[in-house]
Amino acid sequence: MESSMKVVLVQKLPGGSLRKIDERSWSADMLAALHHINYLTIGGEEFETVEGRLNVDEGVMELLLISAPGGSS
Repeated sequence: MESSMKVVLVQKLPGGSLRKIDERSWSADMLAALHHINYLTIGGEEFETVEGRLNVDEGVMELLLISAPGGSS
């Protein structure tokens, strides 16, 4: 049986506000890859991972992202 976890990606905008950009289940392999990455791409845009939070009440991992240097937004 493959394990998975819901992951929510939240972008911190230049003005300081937050925008949810994605929410989906990640496989155990994708979660393990977080130990080795600093950047991720979604929708053709590259983001830098700033920090993560595990919401135990909801069983959700929340990742805070900022647009990568040279990226759009």
